Amino acid sequence: MSKDIVWKRNEVESPCIQVCVVHPEERICTGCLRSIDEITRWSKMEPTERSAIMAELPSRAPLLRKRRGGRNARLKR
Repeated sequence: MSKDIVWKRNEVESPCIQVCVVHPEERICTGCLRSIDEITRWSKMEPTERSAIMAELPSRAPLLRKRRGGRNARLKR
């Protein structure tokens, strides 16, 4: 076997960008937009389930773009 050949698995890549912070209200990672459950189960999921989640992730981005009111909102809590 040639040293230039790299074996790769045919799997859906992880959307992780190593910015692992869970949004306190939406309960999704601000980096990859997955839920804690999805992150935990990712390596055990079937490729079809991973693909379905990957397709859904862009629709979650607006959940994190909402302004929460900054300092004023925190003071009212």
